[in-house]
Amino acid sequence: MGLFEKLFPRKVSEAAVYTYFRTLGGYTPVYTSFDGGVYEMALTRACIHTFATHVSKLRPVVSGPGSTRLDRVLAYRPNPWMDTKKYLYRLATIYKTENTAFIVPVYSDELMLRLEGFYPVLPSEAAIVERAGVPYVRFRFPNAGTAAVELDRTGILSQMQYRDDFFGEDNRALRPTLELVNAQNQSIINGVKTSASVRFLAKLAQTLKPDAINAERERLVKDNLDPSNAGGVMMFDAKYADVKEITTKPYIVDDKQSAMIRESVFDYFGMNDAVLQGKYTPDEWAAYYESQIEPFAIEASLVHTNMAYTPAEVSRGKQIDFTVNRLQHMTMVDKLNTVTQLFDRGMMTIDEGREVFQMPALGTPEAQKYYIRREYAEVNALNRQDGVTDEGSEGVASDSDPGVPGNAPIGAGGGQ
Repeated sequence: MGLFEKLFPRKVSEAAVYTYFRTLGGYTPVYTSFDGGVYEMALTRACIHTFATHVSKLRPVVSGPGSTRLDRVLAYRPNPWMDTKKYLYRLATIYKTENTAFIVPVYSDELMLRLEGFYPVLPSEAAIVERAGVPYVRFRFPNAGTAAVELDRTGILSQMQYRDDFFGEDNRALRPTLELVNAQNQSIINGVKTSASVRFLAKLAQTLKPDAINAERERLVKDNLDPSNAGGVMMFDAKYADVKEITTKPYIVDDKQSAMIRESVFDYFGMNDAVLQGKYTPDEWAAYYESQIEPFAIEASLVHTNMAYTPAEVSRGKQIDFTVNRLQHMTMVDKLNTVTQLFDRGMMTIDEGREVFQMPALGTPEAQKYYIRREYAEVNALNRQDGVTDEGSEGVASDSDPGVPGNAPIGAGGGQ
């Protein structure tokens, strides 16, 4: 069984009659892949790659009752052909390149009763169609054929959505900038070629046959323009009426114009040099995360949740979130200060602090507890250490769960 048959176990019957779903905007809900070369330019591909690389760091978290199996699936292998990093990278790449990304569910059986994961598809065309009152997304693939999936089973992520009720706009607005990028590259190539073209014009003082002219040209070049001519002096005899040098000045886009073209691409993709080249500061990373990564993570969380669960299950707390530990992108000094402050105030556990420094979790019960600086006591043990019972009355302090011993002197804090 191939990939197409695995993803779409229910084949579309050629005899099935579909009608286009009527939308409020009046536009036919048809998505077509834009053949504009967005992913074929080095600069635009670098912007898309950077975005997709950071998105691939997101961590899927499935919460709610009975979520253990799906949480394990999304954490390591969202479908039988991709691990989680590849899945998120490809999904983000399609999203940024096409402004619309489709996700289809993967089921463990042909009855489609058990959700096995998700797969990002890239059709050449997709349309919202209707049959017997049920809306479908009909996909067309260049070499595989046609398949239809119920709209409520399909995930659609979109950006730059304006005219269509379901899909994002294409990248035609970027075409002038892509043409400028191409013209800039061509000017550099042509400039290099021009520098190796004709450099001298020699006028013979007599009429010669074509073969003799070619032989004389080769002799002149060999005797005067060869690297062995260390003196740099060109000599010619009376056979030549005149020899003059041709100076060519090829046009190349200057630095200011090149920077303007680069900024146009950055404006379109929400990118900058610092993030693209990995030289960003914590503030620059926070700005990029909030403007690009976080909106994608929110939409991906909503789309996956609605694909996997019914409204009733969502109301019971089932959901899929894509999160990232933003503290990991801080400098070492900022990490140390932040983790210390949060841990001292009972807002972070030991394992959460270790995660910031990319250290493995301890997994012990003590590593999951919250502490507050005293020095240091477990939050739940504060009353008992102060000699106050759980009912709020004064009594004998319990020696159980004393928290982490600190540096307070004996007799301080109500002790002996």
